[in-house]
Amino acid sequence: MCKMPESLSIEITYALPQKQELVKLILPAGSTVQQAIEASGLKQKFPEIDLAKNKVGVFGKLTKLDAQLRDRDRVEIYRPLIADPKEVRKKRAEEGKAMKKGGGDQEG
Repeated sequence: MCKMPESLSIEITYALPQKQELVKLILPAGSTVQQAIEASGLKQKFPEIDLAKNKVGVFGKLTKLDAQLRDRDRVEIYRPLIADPKEVRKKRAEEGKAMKKGGGDQEG
């Protein structure tokens, strides 16, 4: 029978455009994502982190702040998107159509 660990080894990461901040912690078993983020000190170091707005995940999968962590989990704090990916693709597609229409009859 596998017994539950008394403590969890957790990593919390926050990626900025220039660098990634990574904090390793030992937390009590049963700790949540929010407790890990609070314990990491990243909110104090980066005041722009707002857990009401920033999405969080564990190993690239979105999760809730009250989700319980498992040993060796990596909690990720995501920055808000600057542009909506759907809008960017739509704009790129429209620009591509315009280039095809106007670009074929010029000789140079």
